[in-house]
Formats: sequence, C-alpha cells, structure tokens
Amino acid sequence: MRNKQNNSRRTFIKQASAAAIGFTIVPRYVLGGKSYKAPSDKLNIAYIGIGGRAEDHIRSTKGTENVVAFCDVDMKRAENSLKEFPKVPLYKDFRKLFEAEHKNIDAVMIATPDHTHTPAALLAMDLGKHVYVEKPLTHNIGEARQLLVAAQKSKVVTQMGNQGASLDSNAIIAEYIQSGAIGKVKSVHVWTNRPVWPQGVPTPTQKESVPATLDWNLWLGPAPYREYNKAYLPFKWRGWWDFGTGSLGDMGCHIFQVPYRALNLKYPTAIEASATTVWSGDFVEANYPDSCPPSSMVKFTFPDVDLFWYDGGIKPMRPEELGENEPFGSWDGGALFEGESGKLLCDMYGENPVLLFKDKQKKIAKPAPFLPRYNGSHQMVWVNACKGLGKASSPFEDAVPLTETLLIANLAIRCYDVKKLQKGKTPDSWAPYDYPGRIRLLWDAEKMTVPNYPEANEFISRVNRVY
Repeated sequence: MRNKQNNSRRTFIKQASAAAIGFTIVPRYVLGGKSYKAPSDKLNIAYIGIGGRAEDHIRSTKGTENVVAFCDVDMKRAENSLKEFPKVPLYKDFRKLFEAEHKNIDAVMIATPDHTHTPAALLAMDLGKHVYVEKPLTHNIGEARQLLVAAQKSKVVTQMGNQGASLDSNAIIAEYIQSGAIGKVKSVHVWTNRPVWPQGVPTPTQKESVPATLDWNLWLGPAPYREYNKAYLPFKWRGWWDFGTGSLGDMGCHIFQVPYRALNLKYPTAIEASATTVWSGDFVEANYPDSCPPSSMVKFTFPDVDLFWYDGGIKPMRPEELGENEPFGSWDGGALFEGESGKLLCDMYGENPVLLFKDKQKKIAKPAPFLPRYNGSHQMVWVNACKGLGKASSPFEDAVPLTETLLIANLAIRCYDVKKLQKGKTPDSWAPYDYPGRIRLLWDAEKMTVPNYPEANEFISRVNRVY
C-alpha cells in the first residue's frame, strides 16, 4: 500500500511539473476533509548543505513539504538542523545521497559553497529532480552554460537563490523604468558594502589540523587540493578564487536582478575593470593571486546601456538631485538608474524607490501593475512551480545570463594587473614601472570566449579535481 502511494505521489509531481499554468490540485477537503493533506500535495526535498544559509531554506519549506534527506560535510555548521531533525537520513557525500535516496526525492535544495553548486545540481537534474541552487548559480562561466543545457534537457523546475527576484519591489522598479518614468535609461550604477570577509590577503602556508567535525576532502570537492587552514572556513571561502566568486558572486546576483529585469538584459559585449592594488612594502606590489581584491569597479557595456559595479566601500558619486540628508541606497547596497529625463534610486532589492528630477517639484504617479507578482517566499515560489502552480521567479534561463555576466566581470578583475618593478631598480626610477591600465575585454557570448585577450580565457572554466 505504501509503495502504491509513493508511486502515485511521484507520478503526480512529475506530471504537475510539465503542466500548464492553469492546472490546479484537487482541493484537500474533496479527498479527506478540510484537515487532510494528500501525499501529492507535498514535495519530498533533499537538502545539500544544511548549515548557515541553508537553515532558511529548511525553515521556509518544512511546514508544507517533506524533509527527507540531508547532506553536509561540516557537522559543526550542520548542528542546528541535525538537532531539529534527528531522524532525517544524513550523508556527507551528495553522490551517496542520490544513490541511496533518489527514489524518495522529488526536489533538491543546494546551499553549499560556490565551487560545489554545479556537480550537485547536474547530478540532480540528470536524475530528473527539480533544483533550487543558491546564488551565484555557478563558480565559473563554463559551469553556467552546463546547467542551462541540463535544465533544458531535463525540463525540471529550476530556481537560483537570489530572493529579490520574488519581491514585488523588483517588479515595481521594472514597471517604472518600462513605463518611461525617467525616459530612456543611459546608465545604471549598482554597489555593495561587500566584502565583509578578508580579501587581498596572502595564501596560508602553514598546515593546520582538520577539525574532527569536517571532511576536508569532500569540502574541497572539485577544487584543486590544498591543506586545510581556518582562513578558508566557515564564511571566508567567498574571498578565495578556488572556492568563491568574491563580492560580485555574493551580492551581484541580488543587486543586478533589479536592472536585469527592468531593462531585459542578457549578455554584455564588453567588460572593463579596475581593482585595488595591495602593497607589501614601499613600491612593492603584493602578489596574492589566490585571493580576490579588497575592492573593485567594473563597467559592463550592453547594446543600449552601460552598467557600473562598485564594491569594497566604493560607491558612485551622489546624484545632485538627492537632498543632503536623504539616504543614498541602503547600508548594504543600492542601484541608481540614470535616464534622459530623470533618475531612479532604490535599495538593493529594488525597495524604497525614489524618483529624482532636476525640477524637484515634478511628480510621477506609480504605474499600474503589469508585471507578474509572486506570493510567498522565494523558496515557496519554486516549490509551487514544482507542483505546476505558477512559474519560478529566477529559473536558469534567466539566472544563467545574469550569473555569467558577473563571472565575466571576474575575468576582467583577475586580468587587471600591475607589473612589478624590475629587479635592481630603485623605487624612484619610474621607467620600468608599467601600468597597463584597465583591460577592456570583449565578450563573444555565442562562442563563450574573450577574442581580444586570450589570457582571460583560462578563467572561463577549469578541470575539476577527481575526489
């Protein structure tokens, strides 16, 4: 009897995923009274990564869906979830989780460090499981394209974890822009206070003992092997190129979502970056190639608009139309649209929009809603889409171009370099000191390559470690 129910529920989920938007689940009271919840109403979800950010995913879904399996390599980080769900099967290796539990799983939520998003997501989609993947979607550009192909092939429901995509504020900004409130947009400036973790730091050289609660080999996963050091965990991995994607990967997927939806952006045609130079002595540039820089500024050239990114405490100049005591974005970031007839300022997720005009008496009415709204948390928007009840707000078809754009910027940042003084020259001898300036990379989205600077192409993808 139990097997029949499980088969019936799984059949329902599979059919519902491909159903038209108008499909509705049979009301529960028809099946067994108002308090009855049919098995088919619930998704069986496995969670890969269950500490930190993942705790919010579990919280958002545990009341309505089935928590059926856990996977984590760090028992200290997983401690809270394990205490709350002591009977849920736990695995350290997601490959073993899928091997043992794939028949019981409908969907997977992945909240591991950036460098292990793709291997887990690819395996899940290959098994026909719906996937929710934390931002940034992938660690490198090649992986982003892999996930897009896999999503198109498997036809599962996908979602990137940039929760602003499900907020009404995101749609409201797009409606202002698309209704012409500030005229044709010429440029957009977006910024964040990140990093709030160490960047521009030397690679540790000492070997430290791996905590008994951590499987270091599995944590490294596809990344090149290195000895354990507390400089990498638990949150600091974001600032190391082998594991994270810096400030752009952490916050870009949130803040870029606002102009991406408002302007229907896809891929840039060129990227130009500059980054903080770290010094280890007078006129001696530090060489820390494993670590992201402390701050950066990037210009993205799209066919009809320029987009500027600032991180590490750098911000665009304050617009003259903004009052002296008015806030310039929120504490953690913001966006400024510059149009032909005015400007629009908002917080990181598109919240608290302010229209700015040279004529400060000018007022523009809020446009009538014409873009989709999503009810509930970002996670539940995805859950409902898995059941055929609406669409995902950040499916891979939208998330891949956004993620890829951020990762292209990281190509430019990693290529931004200052040559060192030639050996034997004095600091006041400027002749050998070569500032190449900002490297403007051209981006061929179709071929996924940088045609004008081949050195950048080595960062598009990497050979994964076998572990």
